[in-house]
Amino acid sequence: MFGRKKDADRSGSTSVTAEPPAPETGAPGAPRARQTPAKGRPTPSRKEQEAARRRPLVPEDRKAAKAQSREASREQRLRAQAGMAAGDERFLGPRDRGPQRRFARDWVDSRYSVGEYLMIVALLAIAVLLFPNQNVALYGVYVIWALMIVAVLDAFLMSGRMKKAVQAKYGTVEPGVRWYAAMRSFTLRRLRLPKPQVKRGQRPS
Repeated sequence: MFGRKKDADRSGSTSVTAEPPAPETGAPGAPRARQTPAKGRPTPSRKEQEAARRRPLVPEDRKAAKAQSREASREQRLRAQAGMAAGDERFLGPRDRGPQRRFARDWVDSRYSVGEYLMIVALLAIAVLLFPNQNVALYGVYVIWALMIVAVLDAFLMSGRMKKAVQAKYGTVEPGVRWYAAMRSFTLRRLRLPKPQVKRGQRPS
């Protein structure tokens, strides 16, 4: 073993290890060197990244935060009130929601109702009852009672016709629709919610 090594040293021969040729950059299939594009800004440190992600649980200016929250709540409340007044289904409660309830509202709003004037008559009744002449006060009470009876009869007949119209349009009548229409007829038109969407004399659709 040692003799061979010496012979090789004497002869001056050296072993050359063949290395594979380096792949050309443009050759197909050759791996491309990854190049990192310049960011244009220094990479933030870990401390800076944690500080950017950290959000305070309590705002620095509590007074401004409360004012902003109140303003947002006010805008949301006004939007809900406007939607309810316009009859938007998204802002209506269960009592007013549904196509049959809308039809009932339009039916009531398209006509004159005796019951919607009861509030005005009730205010007049207070003045009549305080009248010094007892005969005038007594006649005033009779008129009020007569008007109440007529209003109830009018609401009964109106809601009955409305129920038939709902039956013909939808095939069935939801529970409470007739009572809903009758109660609406006892409210002064300008105070009704949702607001009337049809004019008097206009046929509901």
